[in-house]
Formats: sequence, structure tokens, C-alpha cells
Amino acid sequence: MSYVENDPYAPFRDDMMRIIEAHAIHASAKVGKATLNDRVLAAIAEVPRHEFVLGELLPYAYLDGPLPIGFDKTISQPFIVALMTDLLEIRETDAILEVGTGLGYHAAVLARLARTVHSVEIIEELGHQARRNLERLGYTNVELKIGDGSRGWPEHEPFDRILVAAAPDLVPAALLHQLRPGGRMVVPAGIADAQQLLLVEKDQSVSVRMKDILPVLFGELETYN
Repeated sequence: MSYVENDPYAPFRDDMMRIIEAHAIHASAKVGKATLNDRVLAAIAEVPRHEFVLGELLPYAYLDGPLPIGFDKTISQPFIVALMTDLLEIRETDAILEVGTGLGYHAAVLARLARTVHSVEIIEELGHQARRNLERLGYTNVELKIGDGSRGWPEHEPFDRILVAAAPDLVPAALLHQLRPGGRMVVPAGIADAQQLLLVEKDQSVSVRMKDILPVLFGELETYN
């Protein structure tokens, strides 16, 4: 799970990291701090983002913005990936649920930080490609399935951390249930023009607290009807 230090993308990766750090300073008033966790930054720097984008978009892999991955889906802006990961406060022993695998980029970042990652993708073609990407790069602590992520993954609950990469109108009850007491969830929620990135915390008495972090714009969380 490493990339070649002298690969041609290294300068672009370095530029991406500088932009992430600049965004963190700019968003500090809303986020509550001006720097992101060193472990998170190291994971972002180590994952080869160009391995998780469409071939024709390789020259843009490290640009500061989302990129299309097909099926009207995108790989998120690098800063948003870093911020969401940072808000989770992941420990090496954590079991993580990711909703919305896409092509596997964020799962790769999470896998560098946690014990296990269980990721659910509703679009079969994306899920299969994500699995190939992650297996090719040697991420052995990620398990992926095709399904409705709003229902979580009950067979592996409870989860220490949950990350949702698409926006429901409201935080799904199944995900709240599957979050371990003392756990954290990061999820964009709300209608398209009024989404907020939320930090959801469940305390040991299973009371839930939600905190608005900043406005975001994600695709809608698809579900099985």
C-alpha cells in the first residue's frame, strides 16, 4: 500500500497537499481548528489518487475539485475528503462503515488509518471497479459489497466510525443504530441547495448530538425503494 516516491505525479500530489492545508486555514472558523491531523494528512499524501480516476482524467487527478467517475457520481474534492476523515478522529483499532464507495479512493484513505473498512456501493459497476482498484493496490483490510448504503451493513455492526459520501435529506436511522456508543459519523445531509456537512456523535448513553460543520454540495444518496 505505497506509491513510488519518484513517480511523475509526486509534484502534483505535493501541490494538492499544500492546497488542502490552505483550505484548512481558510475554513478554520467553521471547523474549529486551522490544521488537520498529521495522520490524516499522511494518509492523503500516500494514497495515489490517480489510481482512482477515469483514464481520460488522469492529468486532473490532483486538482482542487471533484471529478466525474461515471453514473453522475464524482470523486470528492481532496480537501473535503481530508476534512471528513479528520472529523472522524479515526483510531488504529476502529471498524469503519463507508457509505458510497465510488471508485474506492476514500476507502483507501480510511484503510490506512483504521483496522477495517466495510464499504457499500449501490451502483454495481462502480463497486466492481472499486474492488479491482483496492485489490490491485493491496488494500486487504477493506471489504466491499453492492447494496443500499442507507441500510448500513448490519452483519458487521456496530461501527466505531461511519462516513457517508452522498447526501440523504435526513440522517438514516439505520446508520444511527449501527453507530457504536462513543462513535462518530460524518455525513452531508439536506436538500441540494441547503446541505450541511454534519458531525454526528453518539455518547455512551446512546444520546445523539449533531453539529453543522460547513455548507457542502454532494450528490443525493441513492436508495432501494
